[in-house]
Amino acid sequence: MTEPRVVEQRGLWYEELEEGVLYRHRPGRTIGEADNTLFSTLTMNPQALHLDAAFSETQEFGERLVNSLLTLSVLVGLSVGHLTQGTLVANLGFREVAFPAPVFVGDTLYGETTVSSKRLSASRPGQGVVGFQHTARKQDGTVVATVVRDSLMRCRP
Repeated sequence: MTEPRVVEQRGLWYEELEEGVLYRHRPGRTIGEADNTLFSTLTMNPQALHLDAAFSETQEFGERLVNSLLTLSVLVGLSVGHLTQGTLVANLGFREVAFPAPVFVGDTLYGETTVSSKRLSASRPGQGVVGFQHTARKQDGTVVATVVRDSLMRCRP
């Protein structure tokens, strides 16, 4: 019997990433109360705006805010299976991080990415540097996070 053709999920090789293309990452991720509490406590962030419901009710937004670094982590994580799983060498840096609107427990985050730049590495043959512009939107389309991530990517073998 012949072996079946195998398709393994992976990210895109450097050559497959196209500048200006909008990559939408699905499914989204609904943020639960436990997610926010666990992330905040694991990262040693005791901010009452993330952990204290009674206090947060008296503040500007009237409820607990989801930790912005959780929002950022979910945004980047949403892109991994689609773009970088098995093809990323390393993240080189994050810049231009912004959180233009709050995220609350129960919101669902959706990610999208455009390739803002790419160039072959001068010092690492078979690899290239890619600039990813990531955007997170809530279920109603509101932009809640943006970031530029520079990554070292593998070229096609």
